[in-house]
Amino acid sequence: MFPVRQSAVPIDEGRSALSGFVLSGLLLSFLGAILPSWGYHVTTDFRTVGNYFLCVNLGLLLSVRTAQLLAPRRGIKFVLLIACGMVSAAFLWLAYSPPPAPDWWRFLGLLVIGLGAGLLNSAVFLAITPLYEHDRAATVNLAGTLFGTGCLITALLVAGTYYVYTVPAILILFATIAGFFALMFARSKFSAAPALIQIPVREILRDFTNPGAVLFALLLFFQFGNEWSVAGWLPLFLIRRLGISPEASLILLGLYFAALLLGRIGAQVLMKRTKHSSLLMSSVVSAMLGSIILASTTNRFGALMGVLFVGLGFAAIYPLVVEKISGRFPYYHPGFYNGIFSLAFTGGLLAPATLGYLADIWGIQAIFIGPLLGTIVVFLLSLLILLEAKLTGASEVRRAGA
Repeated sequence: MFPVRQSAVPIDEGRSALSGFVLSGLLLSFLGAILPSWGYHVTTDFRTVGNYFLCVNLGLLLSVRTAQLLAPRRGIKFVLLIACGMVSAAFLWLAYSPPPAPDWWRFLGLLVIGLGAGLLNSAVFLAITPLYEHDRAATVNLAGTLFGTGCLITALLVAGTYYVYTVPAILILFATIAGFFALMFARSKFSAAPALIQIPVREILRDFTNPGAVLFALLLFFQFGNEWSVAGWLPLFLIRRLGISPEASLILLGLYFAALLLGRIGAQVLMKRTKHSSLLMSSVVSAMLGSIILASTTNRFGALMGVLFVGLGFAAIYPLVVEKISGRFPYYHPGFYNGIFSLAFTGGLLAPATLGYLADIWGIQAIFIGPLLGTIVVFLLSLLILLEAKLTGASEVRRAGA
């Protein structure tokens, strides 16, 4: 719990704002979970699936400027309510436009979901800014835990209702959840939106001349892409590769999110007791091993072990990198698209879409080539980051001695 200070968000306001991360996780993990319900496990139209991910990404990009215009003028609560209303309406639209309805109907619905998710994230990060400034580590850890919980709920919810409800009924259920959050936000009090963080152009350009910043951005680019490539394509891959049921594939997707969630909680403990370089390297090796197992497995046990290795391997990388970034680049804020790091997060979201186009050419077996190669790149970048940090530290020591 955060102590209250004059500039801090009230406890109930902070709690309401942080709960938005649960809805954010639900929205961003929705597409990977719903694809089997739309029948894409029995087709080879992977290009259309790639277009689905691209539509969500375009919506997220559109939300950046939209939030900058709305939040200062209308306030945080207005943006939160607009976001929840948009995604609830989009789910209802998708409920009445499943295949064989024209693809563009679903393109439009997913674009609106991406826009709503982006607006939600922007408003939530604005609302918790005082909490973040007071205790960055606690705020980021709690936000990540709630986001992971939302992703896990999505997978288990779709898995549990797959053979019980029709596809429209499942989507109406998602719309109802978004409506519940809208009601909760409407009953909460939110302070006026703080001024958006504006970084001078010279500071942004300076990042591109800093080897450490460039390496961090590249690592985030590939790592974020790795995580969401698996989250978006795991059910379809397992169904077509192993012939398991859609329900079982969604349960394994839930296991992947659970491994990420519990792994990140465990990483916070290990970071205090284990050398960070060792933890980072072991995480990368675990992710590489899991990717290899998933790409080559022919049975459920192999899929289970691959999912666990990948999830636990990915879990520690992001918090370790964010810790280094926040220490060396004090103005970095994970809720804003600032400087070079905007390229990392924006580009990483394109990975699942790109895999759809590759799978359309080479088949479903190409799905885990991307995360495997991306994990190898993360491993190499990790080595370069550690080397750069060591050289920078040695240089600073020499200058201090002089």
